[in-house]
Amino acid sequence: MKLGKHIFGVGAMTGISRVFGFVRDMLIARVMGAGRLSDIFLAAFKLPNLFRDLLGEGALSAIFIPMFTDAKKDENFAKNVFSWLMLGLLIITIVFEIFMPLVVWGLAPGFDMVPGKMETTVLISRIMFIYVIFICASAFLSAILNAFSKFLLAAFMPVMLNIMLICALLIAMVFGSQNILYLMSGTVVLSGIIQFAILWARIRRGHFGLRLIVPRLTPKIKSIFKRLSISIVGSGFYQITIIVGTLVASFQSGAVSWLYYSDRIVQLPFAMVGLAVGTVLMSSISNAIANKNMRSVYIQQNSSMRKSMMLILPCMVGLIVLAHPIIKYLFQYGAWTAESTQAVSIAIMIQALVLPAMLISQIYSKTLYAAQDVKTPVKTSIISLVVAAAIYLSLFPFVGYLSVPIGVVVSGYLKNALLWRACKKRALINTDKRTKRSIFIMAILSVILGIGLATLQISNIWVLAFAIVGYAILYLPVAYVIDRKI
Repeated sequence: MKLGKHIFGVGAMTGISRVFGFVRDMLIARVMGAGRLSDIFLAAFKLPNLFRDLLGEGALSAIFIPMFTDAKKDENFAKNVFSWLMLGLLIITIVFEIFMPLVVWGLAPGFDMVPGKMETTVLISRIMFIYVIFICASAFLSAILNAFSKFLLAAFMPVMLNIMLICALLIAMVFGSQNILYLMSGTVVLSGIIQFAILWARIRRGHFGLRLIVPRLTPKIKSIFKRLSISIVGSGFYQITIIVGTLVASFQSGAVSWLYYSDRIVQLPFAMVGLAVGTVLMSSISNAIANKNMRSVYIQQNSSMRKSMMLILPCMVGLIVLAHPIIKYLFQYGAWTAESTQAVSIAIMIQALVLPAMLISQIYSKTLYAAQDVKTPVKTSIISLVVAAAIYLSLFPFVGYLSVPIGVVVSGYLKNALLWRACKKRALINTDKRTKRSIFIMAILSVILGIGLATLQISNIWVLAFAIVGYAILYLPVAYVIDRKI
């Protein structure tokens, strides 16, 4: 498998999706404003997104792909898992449709204070929750394609959702926004149906006989249920840590918004590089481990480390050096103040330091998942998240909102160290001298160019864009040679 080709392909699709996501958010702000309509839509949209994260794109794929590969990509195994998944999603949907008033009240009790707001949110949530069935099923179909090293179509699906929502918002701008909530919720459900149909057609075209059957409770299905429940616990701790960080930041005026924007900026390069590496590596390493070919595992790990660090190191340095002009020229308009620019910039400069650890952790955790070890990544996540929450609470009286990015960095490197130790103990990782040497030289090159970047006087957004493009033009050819020759 050509890892570099697939990583760059998935990364490009993720980047395109994030760009369309920014456009979508801008249009939502323009059409719905920041009031009743946007509150209802965003609250209703939060539920299907939560289930997509818990049952779809993350946990299920990481558990299913190694077991599917170990079963020699058996159609009957895939049919059984798919049937259980659809049955579970149907039951979950029925339960939530019935108890949606209680669910919405638990998520947004303040809506009850505005006449009609709670009732409308319940109705929109009921419409939009149907999306859960199709998006989680689509995530399963994507996992099958990934297992066969078919990545691009699955990676394009989030782009489709954003494009369809953008189209719905443009229609509302032209014809009026009286029924915008129904238009948006219907578009979300329709996008899920279309994504499922496209992926289903692609799998059927590949002569893979996936269909619904009467589900059977086999030992492998029991194993999937057990591993999935463990993984969901880890995801639940992640959600709790986010809530703790938000609660801590809420005691400082403006801090919640400052952290939201800093996290959005820092997560962009990780999404383009780190998530792409994790998606591709899961499939390739699962195949190698299933064939008991540890040499192939080590080769793929080292290649992924070199290529991903080649991209993430300049991003880290660039964010540290350019944090202030990036925020200033992207956001400092209207009600946005210079104080907010300074606050977000400092948070970015701290949080960007965690990017290498987050990326390497992806390689370690996907290796453990590929070896069908679910408990270790979840345990390390829980430990690191507890440490992060402790840092948030203990440092807030001294450094305020900056306790959150500091906690993110410390816990990120702690998680990386714990995962490395677990992989090393089981001989699942072997970082060669070439990889260490290449990463060190790339880091030095990134810092040298970053120092040069810091000397530039950036006076507007065009100079900022020129600086970023120039940095890439100078860095990438040299880094490519380092990756190939050193």
